[in-house]
Amino acid sequence: MANALSKWIIELDKTDERLLAALRHDARASLSDLALRLGLSRSTVRTRIDRLQRSGEILGFTVVLKQDALRDPVRALMMVGIEGRGAARITRQLTGMAEVRAVHSTNGRWDLIVELGTETLEELDRALARIRMLDGVATSETSLLLSTSKSS
Repeated sequence: MANALSKWIIELDKTDERLLAALRHDARASLSDLALRLGLSRSTVRTRIDRLQRSGEILGFTVVLKQDALRDPVRALMMVGIEGRGAARITRQLTGMAEVRAVHSTNGRWDLIVELGTETLEELDRALARIRMLDGVATSETSLLLSTSKSS
């Protein structure tokens, strides 16, 4: 079993980590620019990116639009505690809400972490109230996101 898994698991070295950091900063950078920035050959950069994609370490590339950043001036994380076995149902209900950006299952004190984004605090308050009213939501705690230093 370990041999079967080992072909899918790669160990990232410092060069891979530097390459991933550069791609996080600018996924549109050319291979030549990445090579120059990292002190590598263009073919080495291409080979490493291909390997990271094949292994699943890189799942894809995306674009963050100005409109996306402006769309949610009010952002929050809501930790949700669920009573009973309703997590799958509640997750489905949450993903159907316009204000919900992501739903994460987790361990520890909270069952779910919900990322929310709205235009105003009033809209956020209404979304929080609707979530708290979902059958099976036992407890919650919400934190407003004041600023973001790094976003992937």
